[in-house]
Amino acid sequence: MSEGGYVNAYPPLAGTPTDPRMTLLQSVAGEMKALWGDGRGTSLVAIAGGWGTLLGARMIYPVLLPYLRDSFDISLTAAGFLVTVLWLGSAVGQLPGGLLADRYSERSVMSVGAVLAAAALVLVAAAPTAFVLFAATALVGFGQSLYPIARITMLSEIYPDRIGSALGVTMATGDLGQTVLPPVAGVLAAAIAWQAGLLFVVPLLLVAGVVVRVTLPAGTESASEAADPLPTQSVRDVFAELRGSNLGFVSFILFLYILIWQSFTGLYPTYLVEQKGLSSAAAGTLFSAFFAFGVVVKPVAGAAYDRIGMRSTLVAVLVGPVAGLALLPVVEGFWPLAALTAVVSTMLGSGAVTQSFLSDSFSEEVRGTGLGVVRTTVATLGAAGPVLFGGLADRGYFDEGYVLLAAVLAVVVLLTLRLPKSPSSSPSH
Repeated sequence: MSEGGYVNAYPPLAGTPTDPRMTLLQSVAGEMKALWGDGRGTSLVAIAGGWGTLLGARMIYPVLLPYLRDSFDISLTAAGFLVTVLWLGSAVGQLPGGLLADRYSERSVMSVGAVLAAAALVLVAAAPTAFVLFAATALVGFGQSLYPIARITMLSEIYPDRIGSALGVTMATGDLGQTVLPPVAGVLAAAIAWQAGLLFVVPLLLVAGVVVRVTLPAGTESASEAADPLPTQSVRDVFAELRGSNLGFVSFILFLYILIWQSFTGLYPTYLVEQKGLSSAAAGTLFSAFFAFGVVVKPVAGAAYDRIGMRSTLVAVLVGPVAGLALLPVVEGFWPLAALTAVVSTMLGSGAVTQSFLSDSFSEEVRGTGLGVVRTTVATLGAAGPVLFGGLADRGYFDEGYVLLAAVLAVVVLLTLRLPKSPSSSPSH
């Protein structure tokens, strides 16, 4: 029995290769039932609910960018840099968040992150100058960055044999938050003020922080005294594992994916308004639809990872977006753009696959620190995407920027083909 009272003995995964009649969707349905069983469902809901609220709050920014540009008189490049600051904030806290998750209570780390993000959003809404806007935005990202590693390590403890499915569900809930909250923010910004589009999330984040703290088990809190007193030793162990396996290669693929994803999402509503002639409401609808499709894609991708491995699943979710991004400059009209948005959205399944692989590959002693090192590094480097993309747009290369993203994603697909199917195929295992 694991800490927190969860049983670590699970029935075989639904839809194993010995049962060819079981379709992938049937397998996903079986996984959902298994994830809810043995009292684990409440913890999954708490973790996923907090994650969905945090990501939904973060994705309000692209919807509000036109309002922020008018209020603070900033260019497309500066708007892209604001998104980059948000991503940087979301990156820098993941390493300390991972270290804290390894040594103390995951529930405390996640709860503090949600409350800090709520407080920072209040500062953003009250910002009198662009400087304060950027500084408070960085704090929003930092609060959000404390949550993800603790979320993964807690899920690994609760679901040691179903991390792909569990992570896929929480990531899908993140997309649900990104589907629901940005349109609400857009409506409030249009009807009242852009500040209202931020402040309505604050009580939701506070509730999420309380629920996480009250609902989740103590996790690793009782083991903190036995933890390595020197975090630097844990970091050295992480780099040793990165050198001895496919972890470094997968981390590089994750970096390229994050670079593409952040560049695409950061300015997509602005692109639809300024280049495709859609209204702000229509652009917001398509932006939300992008994440709505992820609600389906991520659990399917997570279950597929558990069942057929990483390589095949990752290629399947990335091939379509290559074509979708390349065709985006030549497609016009709401419904054709909606169809293309759906095609591009399958890339959202990539996160459930790569992060499950990374969680499985690191040893239990340094899992939180390892994920923190990887995610902080790749997210920090990937945060350059929005400001670079905004710079291209300011110079009249908005369309060409999406073709460039398609080319980079094609490289990701080619690199994926040399990966093993699962961590067990890695040299470290």
